[in-house]
Amino acid sequence: MSAATLFIVATPIGNLGDLSPRALETLREVALVCAEDTRHTRQLLAHFGIERPLLALHQHNEDDQAALLVERMRGGDSIALVSDAGTPLVSDPGFRLVRAARAAGIKVSPVPGACAAIAALSVAGLPSDRFVFEGFMPAKASGRRERLAKLALEPRTLIFYESAHRIVESLQDMVSAFGEQRPAVLARELTKLFETVLDGTLGELLRQVSDDGNQRKGEFVLMVEGAGDDADGKIIEGRRLYAKLAEHLPPSTAAKLAAELSGAPRKALYGGVGE
Repeated sequence: MSAATLFIVATPIGNLGDLSPRALETLREVALVCAEDTRHTRQLLAHFGIERPLLALHQHNEDDQAALLVERMRGGDSIALVSDAGTPLVSDPGFRLVRAARAAGIKVSPVPGACAAIAALSVAGLPSDRFVFEGFMPAKASGRRERLAKLALEPRTLIFYESAHRIVESLQDMVSAFGEQRPAVLARELTKLFETVLDGTLGELLRQVSDDGNQRKGEFVLMVEGAGDDADGKIIEGRRLYAKLAEHLPPSTAAKLAAELSGAPRKALYGGVGE
C-alpha cells in the first residue's frame, strides 16, 4: 500500500467463510483497524491469525477520533474500518470518518462483502428492483408507530432491522399500520446455524413468531412488500389515526373516531386483528 487509504471492510454476518480473500489481505496490511466493538473484532482477527492494533470507533467518540485518524492517514498510515458484522455504515457508525477523510483528500476504498439487508432481500422473493432500507425503527412504541404510519403508502419494498426483544411488538405495529394481509418475509440468523426465512402475510408472521419462542431469538431482517399504486388511501390514513388514538383510547373508541375522520370502514382499521 503505497498511499494512505481508508478501507471500508465488510466482515461476515455469521459464517466466517464469507470473509473475502481481499478483506483478509487488507486487514493484515493496514496499520490500524477501527471497530465498533474491539472485543468482537479481536476474536475475528484471531480466528484468521491476524494481529493488528485496534481502536474503538463508535457513535460516542467518532467526532473526536475522526480528526486524529485523518492526521494519522496524512502521515502515511492506511486504516481499515469494520463493523461488528456486515458492511460498515449500514446502520452502524462510520460516515463521519469517511466524510472527514474525503474532505482531507484521502482515498476511501470499499472492500465489499456481506450485508444482512441485501442477503435477506436476495432470498425474500419480494420485488427487489426498488426498495427502501429503514434500518432499526425507534425503540419507543410511539416513535415506531409514527415512522410506520409515514411508510404506509410507500410503494417500494421496505427493509427493516429488528432485535429479538422487539420483534413481536414491531410485527404488531406493522399489522396495525399496513394491514395483516400485506405480504412480508422475516429472515433470522442469516448464514448461521439456525438460519430461518419465513414468508407469508404480516398477520401470519405475527402468529408464527408469537407462538414459537425459537423464532424470537437472534438477529432479524424484516421485509414488507410495498403498498403498490392501488393502495387505499382512506384505509391507510385510518390505520395511522387508529394507531395514534389507540395509545390513549380504548380500541373500539379509537377505531370509531379514526373511521369518522378518515372515511375508512371501521373494521378495516384493526388490521384484521380484532373488533
